[in-house]
Amino acid sequence: MVENPTRKSLEDIKYGITTGSGAAAAARAALLVLKDEYVKTVTIKTAMGNLEIEVEYAHKLTDTHGQASVIKRPYNDPDVTVNLEILADVWVNDTEGVTIKGGEGVGLVTKPGLQVPPGSPAINPIPRKMIKENLSDLLPEDKGVCVEISVPAGEKLAEKTLNPKLGIEGGISILGTTGIAHSWNLESYRKSFKCQLDVAHAEGYRELVFVPGNIGEKIAKRILTVSPDRIIQMGNFPGFMLRKAADMDVKRITLLGHAGKLIKLAAGIFNTEHQVADGRREIIAAHAALSGADKDLIREIFQANTTEDMMVILEGKGLLEETFNSIAQSVKERSQELFPGELDVVIVKMDGTILNTNHQVEL
Repeated sequence: MVENPTRKSLEDIKYGITTGSGAAAAARAALLVLKDEYVKTVTIKTAMGNLEIEVEYAHKLTDTHGQASVIKRPYNDPDVTVNLEILADVWVNDTEGVTIKGGEGVGLVTKPGLQVPPGSPAINPIPRKMIKENLSDLLPEDKGVCVEISVPAGEKLAEKTLNPKLGIEGGISILGTTGIAHSWNLESYRKSFKCQLDVAHAEGYRELVFVPGNIGEKIAKRILTVSPDRIIQMGNFPGFMLRKAADMDVKRITLLGHAGKLIKLAAGIFNTEHQVADGRREIIAAHAALSGADKDLIREIFQANTTEDMMVILEGKGLLEETFNSIAQSVKERSQELFPGELDVVIVKMDGTILNTNHQVEL
């Protein structure tokens, strides 16, 4: 059973449920209520075994229509879907088996390359399988059911996810491979970013622009003439994304982003989460020294508080361009250890000003 945050602190709650297992639990509760079984919890089958999930409410609306919901309870993870209500409406009909639809707040897939085809609700194959398996033992004889999964807050929440970029419109995705969401599940985060590559690849793009996040994407759209679907956010996982691009026959990558993130790659830091590794002042100080900075200037850079402060110091000494050309070259060399194809590097300030001149991309 997923731990209840009222009984334990969030730091102690190591896992939660996925949107997929929440949908399966809500659907099972909605079908049970049609049998006049008003349950507070349901046990569902998952790839990891049985999982007990709390039911928020269950109502019998008519003799053939049941409705139930599940709350995706908080756990120790920066998951944007915590506290989300997942709703299932179940109708008994004369068509045998289980059909599944997406309702309010569940996104609609509009681009190829994802696990479900364009025109389908964004309910991934494993959650679909989980819903069907957890209803099969409850189906009335010679009858079937239609299940509609809704997420009332899904459309607004989707703005905080990569769904709009992936061409998933109008809501979130129903996801999950095990039914359990583990704390700080880096693999899940990586997979969410990799979906962008799948979409770009399906659309035939082999020359891509990799950016750290939203800021980099906005700058790329402003200074490059490029289709938005060719701009790929890496998050904190440039190493993972470069390896996946190499596996997918991508021919060329332009790495573009703010210095505060991108320069970490010059030191071989391919997980750029601040808590994992930093090294920005060491990188800038080292490359400033290679570019001719004296001991006093290196010390001043090393003692600066922010990357932007270091840029101001270098610019005042006329070493900004040379230092960032050196950094960009190191970023390129280290990145090509993971992605052996053509690669270019464009390092920018927050306002989009380009810091290195040794790039090849036309601007």
